[in-house]
Amino acid sequence: MRRSLRPALCVPVLAALLGACAAQAPASSALPSIYLPLANTSAHIDVEAARDMISSYRRNRGAAPLAVDPELQRLAEAEAASMALADRPSRAQTVKAAVERLGYADVNANLSAGYHTLAEAFSGWRESAPHDATMLDPKATRMGIATAYAPGSKYKVYWALLTAK
Repeated sequence: MRRSLRPALCVPVLAALLGACAAQAPASSALPSIYLPLANTSAHIDVEAARDMISSYRRNRGAAPLAVDPELQRLAEAEAASMALADRPSRAQTVKAAVERLGYADVNANLSAGYHTLAEAFSGWRESAPHDATMLDPKATRMGIATAYAPGSKYKVYWALLTAK
């Protein structure tokens, strides 16, 4: 009888220990927000992660970090939605002039389409001289960044990054 009691007692104890370990284990399947696909109706860009990524990139190249500006954020959201509705990227010069009329100085804009994650957009912008210059503009202190999903578009995701002083 002594032998049969040990397994009976060990099973509940082992199950409790394994349950405790499983409850403390980190979720390894969760992707960082920069890799989450934005080509769906429920997706939203992680603005803070975007700010941190761009600011870190700027710091590594001698420029000051950026702060998310609520008005530039609203303007970026409106511009991304407008591009998605029109199913084509806007002209940066037109958007920059409109933002400057609102009182911002040294405005820059990265307007693009087709990147499905923040990581893809950031990579693409770094590899394009004009887009890279927007991210690294030493005069910029503020930013707004947004995406909009266009399900019927060949691009699917439209991007607007606005920087200004």
